[in-house]
Amino acid sequence: MSFRNLNIAVVIPAHNEQSSVGRVVSDIVALEHAGQALVDDIVVCDNLSSDDTANVAKKAGARVVKESVKGYGAACLAAINALAGPTRPAPDIVVFVDADHSADISELIELVERVANGSDLVVGSRNNILLQKGALSVHQRFGNALASALIRLIWKQEVTDLGPFRAMPYSRLIELDMQDKRFGWTVEMQVKTLQAGFRYSEVPVTTKARIGVSKISGTVTGTIGAAIGIFGKVFELYLHEREFIESINSGRRIPLAK
Repeated sequence: MSFRNLNIAVVIPAHNEQSSVGRVVSDIVALEHAGQALVDDIVVCDNLSSDDTANVAKKAGARVVKESVKGYGAACLAAINALAGPTRPAPDIVVFVDADHSADISELIELVERVANGSDLVVGSRNNILLQKGALSVHQRFGNALASALIRLIWKQEVTDLGPFRAMPYSRLIELDMQDKRFGWTVEMQVKTLQAGFRYSEVPVTTKARIGVSKISGTVTGTIGAAIGIFGKVFELYLHEREFIESINSGRRIPLAK
């Protein structure tokens, strides 16, 4: 705990990312603050990989958990469940980053610092001049812009992106009672943060072309599935907003209808 005496954990969902996950983990391990390691725990969730993702992640310095239910959200949930336990104290801040090496890991400190200064969810926005050529496909940019516009319209908050590089306090993350196991994970986190009245902010982040082919945007079925999942989740959250706010206010968790 070298950064303001805060315990920082990083969650990395991964499916067949043996060519990139080791580089991501190594970059995180190398991060320092005041001469000490910045991150205290790195949890990679191996989500039904058929390659050597798990072993590569372990060798680079991560703890690895496995999730047999396929889906981005399912992998994130499994990793979150592994963050705290009887002999492992809960972290203060949780950072989420993809395993594809598209993020500039050195910018993790900016996300963490923003949380330490009072933000409840900090999203790394890729909607800026730091977006490198080839980093996002045309349909990714269009989908992000459309979903962000919908959130701005409904919840009146300046949201510009659904970027996966993000951070929030562990306690707030638990309060959100995240449930989506597939493509609606990122938008669920953002919308619930706004519904709960938590403090939301964004920081511009560098985004590079990923290593390998995206399992979502790299295929037609993946792109369509992601779009349905994201917009379906937005409307589901909107319809159940009152129940969620009541659960936050009362301290109870009311699962959304499936």
